[in-house]
Amino acid sequence: MKTLYKSIAIVTLSAFVAACGSKPTDNKEKLESLRKQYAELGQQIKKLEAELNLTDSTTVKYKDVVITEVQPGEFNHYIEVQGKVDGEDNTAVSAEMSGAVIQVYVKEGDRVARGQTLAQLDNGVMQKQIDAVKQQLDFATTVYEKQKKLWDQKIGSEIQFLTAKNNKETLEKNLATINNQLSMTRIKSPINGTVEEVNLKVGQMAMPGAPAFRVVNFSNAKIMADIAEVYAAKVKTGNTVKIFFPDFNKEVNSSVRFSSKYINPVNRTFTVEMRLGPTAGVDYRANMLAVVKINDYSRKDAVSLPLNLIQDSQEGKYVYIAVEENGKIKARRQKVELGQNYNGLTEIVTGLKKGDKVITTGYNSLVEGELLKVM
Repeated sequence: MKTLYKSIAIVTLSAFVAACGSKPTDNKEKLESLRKQYAELGQQIKKLEAELNLTDSTTVKYKDVVITEVQPGEFNHYIEVQGKVDGEDNTAVSAEMSGAVIQVYVKEGDRVARGQTLAQLDNGVMQKQIDAVKQQLDFATTVYEKQKKLWDQKIGSEIQFLTAKNNKETLEKNLATINNQLSMTRIKSPINGTVEEVNLKVGQMAMPGAPAFRVVNFSNAKIMADIAEVYAAKVKTGNTVKIFFPDFNKEVNSSVRFSSKYINPVNRTFTVEMRLGPTAGVDYRANMLAVVKINDYSRKDAVSLPLNLIQDSQEGKYVYIAVEENGKIKARRQKVELGQNYNGLTEIVTGLKKGDKVITTGYNSLVEGELLKVM
């Protein structure tokens, strides 16, 4: 534009100089020519000014942004750990005494009742002992009955009667002991449930303490999880819990039913337990993995923002908000104090209130007081 004005001045000056050395008639013709050129240049200047939309010598720039109005809502923080499914009754069944297995009555998946025999150990020797003791007991009982009749008639000595009675009672106790040992040759289920493992085969030796069967009752399933010691003050009985099963893409709600008071000295964790109810689409299985989310903090009417909106300065944390001033919208820094953060959201403790307009797009290159155009 300055170049255009300069060109006009040069043309005018040249014409003036030329006019000084020319005849009057020529000068008039040249003056009229210059006036026409001047008018044409004026029209060009006005056209360019209209195209550039210039009213002054400066241009006002606006920054395009997107804003979100603050709306308080519930904010929850969760402790996430891995848990595993277990039955309310999950029992490893072993033999009560050593012996060779002569019969296995169940297989995996069979439903069994409490007290039902799962396998039989060799009891041939005990059966012979029982037969021998029964024979001795029959004789001792006969002797005792005869001695009692004589003693009732005041015939014979008291020692003979007491000896016969003692022999009979001793053999009865021996028979009861052997019968008890005989029952120990049967491996029985201690609970109602389903047979999940069978670790014995006919001909193998069963040993006390060695798992022979596993019987699980999943009518009341539960989740067990180990929590780091640092959360001991936050995790308590009654805390709400969300349990997610990745294999089924299902989430169920529960609560902490039991929180151990014992810290494992090896890994510095304590155990928590959550009860599981029946859930459509989830077939609980022992040791199935699940993601356990324990709610350790909750606040209603909380202000929360995505973590990426929070910026740092020497004065502390801040966000940009849009503020209307003198009919124009400007960017202003707003200092905030942060609380808990979870899953990409941060709780704003102080600094923002309902209705504040937080800049959520275009905030990275903003400066304080910059004019905004809200998209």
